[in-house]
Amino acid sequence: MASREQIAQWLGVAAGIGSADAEIMRVSSVENAGPESAVFAGSDAALQAALLSKAGLVLAKASVAADARLMVVSDPRLAFSELAVRLARIPAAGVHPSAVVDREASLHPSVLVGAGAVVAAGVRMGAGGVLGPRVVVEAGVVMGERVRVQAGAVLGSLGFGYARRPDGAYVLFPQQGALVIEDDVEIGANSTIDRGALGETRIGAGTKIDNLVHIGHNCRIGRNVILAAQTGISGSTVVEDGAILGGQVGIGEHALVGPGVILGGGAGVLSNKKLFGPGQVFWGRPAQPLKQYLRDLARLRKGGA
Repeated sequence: MASREQIAQWLGVAAGIGSADAEIMRVSSVENAGPESAVFAGSDAALQAALLSKAGLVLAKASVAADARLMVVSDPRLAFSELAVRLARIPAAGVHPSAVVDREASLHPSVLVGAGAVVAAGVRMGAGGVLGPRVVVEAGVVMGERVRVQAGAVLGSLGFGYARRPDGAYVLFPQQGALVIEDDVEIGANSTIDRGALGETRIGAGTKIDNLVHIGHNCRIGRNVILAAQTGISGSTVVEDGAILGGQVGIGEHALVGPGVILGGGAGVLSNKKLFGPGQVFWGRPAQPLKQYLRDLARLRKGGA
């Protein structure tokens, strides 16, 4: 629950003419809003609908005279998201009775560990972290502050790397490195991140990982990277700051995705390939600049007509 003045302070805007006594408990859609709800309006039509609702607070770009519920912000959608994070009711810290936490793990007192989770020896986890139900954190994983891991994820598993004998049999290459997850990382349900082989796998601060994503050993994922569902990244690949990977992207080993690069859904990046260009969109298998991909697709269709 937060007052109008407190919300304005959080968002870095003027409180406006609304009552300081108004208390906002949640964010909601316009249709489901009540006096305790905040909504946002990104267009004139949405603003009119918001003002006809029962919402106690309306976040919008433009000021409307004589409406005490309005708070003017530069980006209503972003402000709404920021407010939602602030208002989110974080479950009380603690370890669920069915969870197993090794006595040699070091968890900040504010961490929440869900039902059936397993935390091995040597794990370190900073303030404000949440491990969902049945999360497995293998030995030696280090997590920063406010790391959130959804149900069923596995962190620090052995990487997929082998040496081959002359007779064709495979021998596991040592997988004894570390996994470091920096502050404010979010990891989706049933995602897996391997530890380093001899070095480390690292996930940069602010990166958001969707459900069913796999990140192989020795990968380095930069800051504020987006990885959508069913993406798979092979070992020793680097994805630099601000890159966006759509769903079902596949990347071979030792590849490099440069800062700000955008890979469209289903794109494939060959091993050792390097892609550069902030804001540049790559698509297809193998991934290529979008304009080139569309030209090639058009030629293919024309040739088959």
